[in-house]
Amino acid sequence: MNRKHAKTIKLFLLDGDPEGRMVCELSNWAGKAYRLPRSSIKDSGSREDLKATAVYLLFGRADGEGKARVYIGEAENAVIRLNDHVSNKEFWNEAVVFLSKDENLNKAHIKYLESRLYEIAKDTDRFELQNGNTPTKSSISESDEAEMEEFIDYIRILINVMGYKVFEPFVTAERIENDASSILYINSARGANGRSIITSEGCVVLEGSEVAVSTVPSTPVSTIKLRESLQGEGIIIEKEGKLIFAKNYVFSSPSTAAAIVMGRSANGLIEWKNGDGIELRKLDQNG
Repeated sequence: MNRKHAKTIKLFLLDGDPEGRMVCELSNWAGKAYRLPRSSIKDSGSREDLKATAVYLLFGRADGEGKARVYIGEAENAVIRLNDHVSNKEFWNEAVVFLSKDENLNKAHIKYLESRLYEIAKDTDRFELQNGNTPTKSSISESDEAEMEEFIDYIRILINVMGYKVFEPFVTAERIENDASSILYINSARGANGRSIITSEGCVVLEGSEVAVSTVPSTPVSTIKLRESLQGEGIIIEKEGKLIFAKNYVFSSPSTAAAIVMGRSANGLIEWKNGDGIELRKLDQNG
């Protein structure tokens, strides 16, 4: 959604426990969301609204040093499908279900939602998708498609409220375009030519940033391994003799980001500078 308006969100703790089952509703929206811990699925069979058609997400924690995991699916009876997944999928620990309070979602609608949510999650690349196959998008009318896209807008709001940023990019193209003064730069030896933006999640190295084509002998093993991992995942790719970031990627600290870009140990507070050449540490002091 391009324009932001104030929203009222109602959270209802079914078990009186913030870690337990939760129902989320949004003002002026006919949809409803359930957050259900895996252990509570069998206790939710008596809830009539969970027997409706729905689109759902199964969330699992990161496997080792990898990304957190998600499976996106659809069901004509949500609680039956979730019970099946308790038996046949091991990775997940929490489900989030989206359904319509007025029972206005049909099979074609939820197939469309499943496919679009999968596309968005794949594009943002925050979570490791556990779907074995790419969901097929159903063909629906133009008016229905507009309604489903609006439904997705509300899904994105509520899923964020629940703490899962599965559909949100690390940094938006709009911010890069409108807040160019916040972009930081590194221009160094061996082809390092990086751009980044500091966000609440860390230091986001921007797509197209050029990475040093080699590392120096003193480069820490951890930096070399991370660099190799990013190349293996296709985050850093070789193009026309250069190593570049194929997509935006968030690092936990400016120093880690700088080390990857420069191919050596680096103090990100010193190496990242704004367009006027002012170091990040001094920008922090002034800000």
